Amino acid sequence: MDTSSSKKFLLLFVTFLNFFYILLAKNTPFSMSFPLISTQLSHNSSSKALFLSSLVANSNQNTNTKTMPRVSSLNYKSTFKYSMALIITLPIGTPPQNQQMVLDTGSQLSWIQCHKKLPKIPPPTTSFDPSLSSSFSVLPCSHPLCKPRIPDFTLPTSCDQNRLCHYSYFYADGTLAEGNLVREKITFSRSQSTPPLILGCATESDDAEGILGMNLGRFSFASQAKVQKFSYCVPIRQGNHTVKPTGTFYLGQNPNFRTFRYINLLTFPQSQRMPNLDPLAYTVGMLGIKIGEKKLNISTKVFRPNAGGSGQTIVDSGTEYTFLVEEAYNKVREEIVRLVGRKMKRGYVYGEALDMCFDSVHSTEIGRLIGDMTLQFENGVEILINKERMLDEVEGGIHCVGIGRSESLGIASNIIGNFHQQNLWVEFDLRNRRVGFGKGECSMQV
Repeated sequence: MDTSSSKKFLLLFVTFLNFFYILLAKNTPFSMSFPLISTQLSHNSSSKALFLSSLVANSNQNTNTKTMPRVSSLNYKSTFKYSMALIITLPIGTPPQNQQMVLDTGSQLSWIQCHKKLPKIPPPTTSFDPSLSSSFSVLPCSHPLCKPRIPDFTLPTSCDQNRLCHYSYFYADGTLAEGNLVREKITFSRSQSTPPLILGCATESDDAEGILGMNLGRFSFASQAKVQKFSYCVPIRQGNHTVKPTGTFYLGQNPNFRTFRYINLLTFPQSQRMPNLDPLAYTVGMLGIKIGEKKLNISTKVFRPNAGGSGQTIVDSGTEYTFLVEEAYNKVREEIVRLVGRKMKRGYVYGEALDMCFDSVHSTEIGRLIGDMTLQFENGVEILINKERMLDEVEGGIHCVGIGRSESLGIASNIIGNFHQQNLWVEFDLRNRRVGFGKGECSMQV
């Protein structure tokens, strides 16, 4: 390299170091990958989207093989409560403490509530007490996940005053969940448990539950515990959500599997992974949407990622409603306006996301006029959404079509949320990289 080239290279390198230093000094989140979102629209407040971004997935990262415990194939059946999310209770620690966690196929790192004990303020009854578990340990700052060779700006980690690995999650509305990265085991039964897995132990959080991260990332629970497949059946929920119906959750083989029809997960070249594509999500090949017997005039390209990653279609248990990119959403809204537009509640938007809403006096009639909706996928697989499940009661008797614009979440993907997974078996087959759907009377499967 000649002198001139050396000076240019040195200048670029110094510039990058300065940029990197500024980011760290300001604690500025900077991401070169698509931020994952777990969304629950509160029925008492505005929309709240949890940005649960993936951990570093770069194959060049220095990883200690001891962080990836080998476990035998799990075979476990449990139940969950369904409100705006799928809330499962898992026995964590030794002896086990029951922890409520949101089953989230759209995020990676699992975390539990570990609120600190204060002298005069007892911790929430659902929080985890590390001092009672003999299998609990914390990750030191020297761990490769805390000091990766390639910094992960989507999950800021730092050393706290005790030289422990500290992490932070930021919510879209500005709230924060943070704590330490730890190791802890999950004990499913006397004969079946995991070795200690890497989890987040949240000491500051506004949420009542933790997160069970189940995406394709190498630090998700599914990956760390070597889960071959898992599935759930989302029950029908009624009215104003005061009653939480019970659904069924399987780790391992589901006895109903013979009724499932599968869609292969889409994979993408490295060049398509920036900046809007999430390579760790369960991305499927969606082909179109029907309302009634009418196939909407939507190009299939809208449901697949373009060169920048925009447009992927994700199956996500952690997002409540279904969200569509602009072109697809406009076609759906146009057809619904044609069918029932005069009865629509003008100027009303629920949770900054749902704008096809109606007063309760019209809700039954609206569902009948719109009819069934069908989501069409590759391999002839379809998700039929009955007219009775087109609308959801959101507040004060107001009902909204459970579909929003993706841009209201600040993303460029199509997301099939749990509201449109009701009365469906949904199986994630990690070994064969596919997603299966099967009809189920989910309230009766428990």
